[in-house]
Amino acid sequence: MTTDVVALTPKMPDPWSVLAGLLSGGPDRHVRPAGDGAVIQLCDAQGRPLIAVEASLLIQVEGEAERLLGAAAPPVPFWWTEARATTGVAEAEDLAGTFASRIAAFNGGSVWPPGAARSLDVVAPAAAGTAGPALAPADAQPAVDVLTDQVAVVIQDRPVIAMTAWLSGALTATAAGDLGLQVVTPPGTTLSPAVRPSLSRAPSRWVVQDDECGYYDGLTGAVLHWHQGMFRPVPGEDGHATPVADAFRRVTETAERRLTLSFRTVHPADDRLVLGGPLEAVFRELTGRAPAGWGTAEPANTPWSVRQLTDLARERAPEPTWFVVTGVPDRPALATLRVHRTTAGVEQDVTVTFGYGAGEDPPLDALPAAAEALATRHHLVSMLAQLGKASRDLAVRPRFEPPGVPVGFALGADEVRAMPGDRARRTPLGAAPVSLGPATRHGLYYPFRGDPGDLSGWQDFARLSEHLKGE
Repeated sequence: MTTDVVALTPKMPDPWSVLAGLLSGGPDRHVRPAGDGAVIQLCDAQGRPLIAVEASLLIQVEGEAERLLGAAAPPVPFWWTEARATTGVAEAEDLAGTFASRIAAFNGGSVWPPGAARSLDVVAPAAAGTAGPALAPADAQPAVDVLTDQVAVVIQDRPVIAMTAWLSGALTATAAGDLGLQVVTPPGTTLSPAVRPSLSRAPSRWVVQDDECGYYDGLTGAVLHWHQGMFRPVPGEDGHATPVADAFRRVTETAERRLTLSFRTVHPADDRLVLGGPLEAVFRELTGRAPAGWGTAEPANTPWSVRQLTDLARERAPEPTWFVVTGVPDRPALATLRVHRTTAGVEQDVTVTFGYGAGEDPPLDALPAAAEALATRHHLVSMLAQLGKASRDLAVRPRFEPPGVPVGFALGADEVRAMPGDRARRTPLGAAPVSLGPATRHGLYYPFRGDPGDLSGWQDFARLSEHLKGE
């Protein structure tokens, strides 16, 4: 496993402390930029990268260090400086730990994980010939450990695999090269919900190490092996399906719940458009508060501001922009927002998940109000709400997770108006839809039973979909 080490400091690491940390490798090391200048690599005399250090990030959102590292952090605002040791190089782990320890010592902070903290002595270079070759080319993305002609492999050992700037860069690079991305982790690691969609489509995978079967897919449970340059499902015997890892089957019943809303809005492109408003409206209806923070990677580092979010998206237009949005620590919530231009206007695609404990009731009664806010103020296209049995902390664990069930579906006013006659209102469902907005221009909200233990709700949703399509 590679080693990621993070220094959490109340002060911004100044150039001298960064230089002192890099010099812990001794005078025969070389420094060079990577990742379009956003990353510094420390290399040995042969030019092999030893550690990669990303620019320090100012964190102004509470709870991000606890959510992603399980670590106590200085009060916000604080600085997050991350170093990543290269796979296969003997002294790289010590160098990463010593670098972070120097940053923390000079700026009054701490090192995560605590066991990575090193003495401040210079780390001696490995003897000639003892350090293995870097598994990825020196000019490759700093996050990539193994590169084949089919996939890039990232090996990480940390509590949560998040959509960090490094991982986002690796995803962008692999997509441009028509490659898959496979992330290998120990069994105790979880995924941030922001990462899950990117690892759900083969050949990209979440590969979990397992003492019993070797490796398995953390999202499907399929037993995997390394074959022809990538992790692939083990063929089933005698024509049977791929075996499923026993570790994936070990499911513990939970009374915790997750409420997930997926919705799309399309607004005419004009100079007055402010982005992020639909997501904020949903947060306020379901939690009574606005989101806590946002960023273009995890950790989310900037306090919530629709104006700043809009300004950044405008700077990047016409290219799409992806954001991650978090809630306050006492109400777990995580959203992804993708803004992109289409012929119809500016689309905002949102998936937001809220976590609830055993003694907390998900606010299903507030869903019609959330749908109405989207339909009347934010040009809603459609919204699907699902309720599932899953942990309150939103972490995706490498074991079977029962699918959520639909608890509500909504259509915007334009979609309702486009349907012939009274098709949108007269449906095969038992419950009548709820009007959203004025009678002359209204959307509709369709409630479902919403029992997480009853998957028949998907049959009702399929019947409604076929009816609305006219099939």
